[in-house]
Amino acid sequence: MTRVKICGLTNREDLALAVDAGADALGFIADVPVDTPREVDATTAADLVAAAPPFVTTTLVLMPESPTHAVGLARTVQPDVLQLHADFDPEEFQFVRAESSVKLVVVVDAADRERAREVDDVADAVLVDSTTDEGAGGTGETHDWAATRELAAAIDSPVVLAGGLTPENVAGAVETAAPYGVDVASGVESSGGVKDADAVRAFVRAVRRAELGALDEDEVMA
Repeated sequence: MTRVKICGLTNREDLALAVDAGADALGFIADVPVDTPREVDATTAADLVAAAPPFVTTTLVLMPESPTHAVGLARTVQPDVLQLHADFDPEEFQFVRAESSVKLVVVVDAADRERAREVDDVADAVLVDSTTDEGAGGTGETHDWAATRELAAAIDSPVVLAGGLTPENVAGAVETAAPYGVDVASGVESSGGVKDADAVRAFVRAVRRAELGALDEDEVMA
């Protein structure tokens, strides 16, 4: 099953909306050095993580200035997963993973296949995104999904697809890239940082329908 993460949640109402729509994971962006309407402070992130129901994965999204900065925020917020947009070396990622005692998702730019290979051994998953020069996601730009499928076959870590996904194109993305998961933020918003209920539900439905189509195709092939 393709896991669906709704990212950039800023309040309990949108959190409940994402859960009710069937999201597998929730993303909270905190303490980042770029201007985004989806950022919350660490205290709010901790409150939202605590409000998430059992069996839904909580993810803290960071652009930390250092490995110790990431560990400190992880201990404050206590998510299930850390998603790091960071130019750390593998040893630094390993330090964060060990000291925070949570799963680690490392973000790589879609064009940087070597970076994905470099962090493969220290990441619990690799998130492939269209990033800015500062390494931030949320650009709203798509990339080569077929290349992401090739990358997923070349590394051991599960691959999460992000970058310009919407309810209208996510089914095609799932069918082409066959990712472990998909991650959306701006593609399901009515305005910056505010989720659109219809778009969130449509996004999750589109992923599930794409999976059913893949299952039907496998049956035909069998």
